[in-house]
Amino acid sequence: MSGSNVLIVESPAKAKTINKYLGDDFTVLASYGHVRDLPARDGSVKPEEDFSMEWELGDRSKRHIDEITRAAKGATRIYLATDPDREGEAIAWHVKQLLDEKRITGKVDVKRVTFNEITKSAVLDAIAHPREVHQELVDAYLARRALDYLVGFTLSPVLWRKLPGSRSAGRVQSVALRLICERESEIEAFRPQEYWTIEAEFRTPAGAPFTARLVGLNGKKLDKFTLGNKGDADAALATIRPLSFMVRSVERRQVRRNPFPPFTTSTLQQEASRKLGFGATKTMRIAQKLYEGVDIGGETVGLITYMRTDGVQLSNEAIDGARRLISSAFGNEYVPNAPRVYKSSAKNAQEAHEAIRPTDMFRRPDQMGRFLDKDEQRLYELVWKRTIACQMASAELDQVSVDIASPKAEAQFRATGSIVTFDGFLKVYQEDRDDAGDDEDKDTRLPAMKDGDDLAKGEVKSDQHFTQPPPRYTEASLVKKMEELGIGRPSTYASILQVLQDRNYVRLEKRRFEPEDRGRLVTTFLENFFNRYVEYGFTADLETKLDDISGGRIDWKTVLREFWQAFSAAVEGTKDLTITQVLDALDEALGPHFFPTPTEGGRDPRVCPVCGEGRLSLKLGKNGAFIGCSNYPGCKYTRPLSVEGGEEGNADRELGNDPETGYPVSMKRGPYGVYVQTGAPDEPKPKRVSLPRAMNPQDVDLDIALRLLALPRSLGPHPETGQEITAGIGRFGPYLKHGDAYKNLTPDDDVLTIGLNRAVVLLAGVAARKTVAGRELGNHPKDGKPITLGSGRFGPYVKHLKLFASIPKAINADTITLEQAVELLAAKAAKDSGKKPAAAEGEEKPKKAAAKKAPAKAATAKATAEKKAAAPKKTTTAAKKPAVKKTAAGD
Repeated sequence: MSGSNVLIVESPAKAKTINKYLGDDFTVLASYGHVRDLPARDGSVKPEEDFSMEWELGDRSKRHIDEITRAAKGATRIYLATDPDREGEAIAWHVKQLLDEKRITGKVDVKRVTFNEITKSAVLDAIAHPREVHQELVDAYLARRALDYLVGFTLSPVLWRKLPGSRSAGRVQSVALRLICERESEIEAFRPQEYWTIEAEFRTPAGAPFTARLVGLNGKKLDKFTLGNKGDADAALATIRPLSFMVRSVERRQVRRNPFPPFTTSTLQQEASRKLGFGATKTMRIAQKLYEGVDIGGETVGLITYMRTDGVQLSNEAIDGARRLISSAFGNEYVPNAPRVYKSSAKNAQEAHEAIRPTDMFRRPDQMGRFLDKDEQRLYELVWKRTIACQMASAELDQVSVDIASPKAEAQFRATGSIVTFDGFLKVYQEDRDDAGDDEDKDTRLPAMKDGDDLAKGEVKSDQHFTQPPPRYTEASLVKKMEELGIGRPSTYASILQVLQDRNYVRLEKRRFEPEDRGRLVTTFLENFFNRYVEYGFTADLETKLDDISGGRIDWKTVLREFWQAFSAAVEGTKDLTITQVLDALDEALGPHFFPTPTEGGRDPRVCPVCGEGRLSLKLGKNGAFIGCSNYPGCKYTRPLSVEGGEEGNADRELGNDPETGYPVSMKRGPYGVYVQTGAPDEPKPKRVSLPRAMNPQDVDLDIALRLLALPRSLGPHPETGQEITAGIGRFGPYLKHGDAYKNLTPDDDVLTIGLNRAVVLLAGVAARKTVAGRELGNHPKDGKPITLGSGRFGPYVKHLKLFASIPKAINADTITLEQAVELLAAKAAKDSGKKPAAAEGEEKPKKAAAKKAPAKAATAKATAEKKAAAPKKTTTAAKKPAVKKTAAGD
């Protein structure tokens, strides 16, 4: 190619990687994401002007666009190489629009290129096959952006007026919130049902033991609830114990288990959550880095393909590479006769590009480990294993089912098991299942048996069970549900889940979503007054229409007109809605949640506990909703929104007396949460201990309270140092203390029961960090002053006088040398050279030149006054309204 070329990507990391693939004839620049956006104020989308949109160049983006403009003026061709999806197409369109406004595109050829992986061959091939900006994809982006904006900036003000304390509502985010709230309602309405199971131990004639479960009694087949109580179970045991048993039949059949498809965005987020414990946001952040490029021995290369996709297909090159690796690493028997071809079953799947896979199958995770940090390696290994496994042979299993009966068939047992006869893809990968039930048959290996074998009966025992409510959503299961319903898109899942947490609509407890009361109020309000717009089918249908826009099958403004006509009418219908009407609807819908029945002692949960006459119901104040008495102002009883008898509602109560002191022990609710206290009745400062966040106040009795008040407790001496380890509760929650080192307990650890061994494991990392701090490395060669090693909230650092320099991850803080420390300090000093250097020890600090600054200030003030006097006064015939700006972010 002759002449200069400019290639524009959205990320500086991506630009750095691609720049190494191209010659001096190319200038690679980054737009730093979206260069323009809709201003966060009302009126940026104008339905009355056929949905014209007002775009605003961000302050940070102006500098980047100026740099792109300067480079473009002297270029022969401009390549827009942003990501290969709607968002990437939109960024390319925005950049081209800005270049059009500066009259550059008429003189320079502007082309669009896309590549699914950042490798040299993929980039060069894309540049060799440029195209125009895909206008249908841009139209789909414009429609989605306008829809989200119109919902956010039209519906949110309704929430602010009718439901004080609410943040805002988004088009897809509100539907995801509804899923979480509905699941919580199912859990609250669930009533456990008791059932019993009976298992017996048997031995074959050869003496091999195995266990079987009772499936029939007295000629009748048992269902789950046939044995509904202990009496039923005991009666069954009495029937079984005197009986002898033999093998009635042994059934064997061979089954094949096929591998799973390669990763899409949602399945990657689900498996990373289940296998690695990563949240959706963390998964996408790490995947972005693996996609954009990693330095591997001096060469920067993208390790995985584009990570925002709902396609499951692989390129022929990738399939061929996987099959060659499988053959060489595992043997030809693990290579299926024909390549496996996958088709997405997800609703509205676009399949615009490949599944997520390694860019080179022969870059094995163990080889890449030295170039990646721990989390990057774990995610890369997950992608690599899933991709390789998807092209491997099926696993083969022998499934065995043994029916066992007494001579007259008074009781029948069944034992099931399976044997893996050929592991196939299981040699590399096995998918975890989320929320698997406890009663599912587990694969067990059974001893050899044949029909008619007499069996020796061992212990026969019964077990009590209770049905379990549906589990709360994890990030993985919520993403899976949204994908099944056709809600959202791969690029939006992580941000939707994050927004719900940022707005305090939900919280993530032990990796499961629980709705906050604020979130339940918003969902109930929308279900009552905007039900159509939080329906799953409606939202999924809108996603289908957006896909039709990107496919050129429907005009994007037609979709907006149809939506806006009905939506604006629904909003207009709430104009005369009173707060009382809103409260009545919310109170009726959420009454079972806030006032569950029956209550302890048969008390009506709606009766005011103070006046005994008023009715408790939802109230609204300027700071949001609360529960109050109907006899206000005669009775001023109020309490925060909470479940009666739950974590907050049952906080204030007496627990009993301390048997040693005789002092009362009570539980109270304060401004910082629930706590227990004890002391003499007239004691001004009784002893108090806050309840750990994971502890439900309803479970606290006198014994637990006394154990909390006795904290800190000794766990014993550390096996290496001999120093005592204690566990206690401080201002930041439960902790461990070992010498001068502290470590917060995890949510799964109980401060009252944690043992010494577990404490030593938790303190191991803390002890390692403590060895870093406080060590002298030597004296600085210039002034002879000491250089010391320290550890702060952002990690280890070196210090010389008043200069601090962080130690990068590439350098081990425990083995850092004086020479390395001097280099780090010199680099930090050079970076800070624009700042005024700190005075060395013993130097006199320069005095402030106060006298010089005063005239300068006076001159500035005088000039400002003269300028104001000279400026003509503005006149207006209408009174000015105070400006009110509220931001209602969409999804």
